[in-house]
Amino acid sequence: QVKLVESGGGLVQTGGSLRLSCQGPGRAFGPYSLGWFRQAPGKEREFVAALSWFGATTIYSHSVKAHLFISRDNAENMGYLRMNNLTPEDSAVYYCATSGSRLPSNDSSAYNYWGQGTQVTVSS
Repeated sequence: QVKLVESGGGLVQTGGSLRLSCQGPGRAFGPYSLGWFRQAPGKEREFVAALSWFGATTIYSHSVKAHLFISRDNAENMGYLRMNNLTPEDSAVYYCATSGSRLPSNDSSAYNYWGQGTQVTVSS
């Protein structure tokens, strides 16, 4: 089964930054919108951000809009989530996914390909 691969997670102190990466084969990466989701222990998976295929349209969760930024490099089949000014509330497993549409969605059911997740832990 085709899967995406996330990397870049780790342990960081409050106020720190990380950049998550997402890579996949061409047939799983485009021309599809890219999304990032996260799941904290004991909580449901939640939407973080999504970006259209051409990068013209973005959607952010209200809780992350000010300090998380999604981007992509279609030529390299790469997606990114830049996270600044992290807090312990951002600690979670982060997943990237691609949907069957060029337009972004905050609905996880719209996404067909997923990665295995990368752990982000923010210490206080």
